[in-house]
Amino acid sequence: MNKKIIQTDLAPEAVGTYSQGVEYNGVLYFSGQIGLDPKTMELKESFEEQTEQILKNIDGLLESQGLTRENIIKTSIFLTDLAKFGSVNQAYIDYFKEPYPARSCVQVPALPKGALIEIEVIAAR
Repeated sequence: MNKKIIQTDLAPEAVGTYSQGVEYNGVLYFSGQIGLDPKTMELKESFEEQTEQILKNIDGLLESQGLTRENIIKTSIFLTDLAKFGSVNQAYIDYFKEPYPARSCVQVPALPKGALIEIEVIAAR
């Protein structure tokens, strides 16, 4: 198996036993991002601040591999309150250009470090 482990300081370091990402056959699987500032490892407070930081973290992961948002083919979003779905849609409009990547969005009872939202992405070269 020919897989490449992705590690960068442009996104928060892993807070557990996982890699920031793995590339296999030109497809990059990035671990879920929560609203941690990569410099301080502090979690942003509000849902909007966490979402903004997550998208910056995703940009950092992509940049570290010479990719852009246009390389994202799938996102998975985990919310602790599905009532924030409208805010997620607005963030998508601000972050992505059409055509949008595939997406799933589910409510979960809790996320690491008390985060309100987590987003993971799959990108392709």
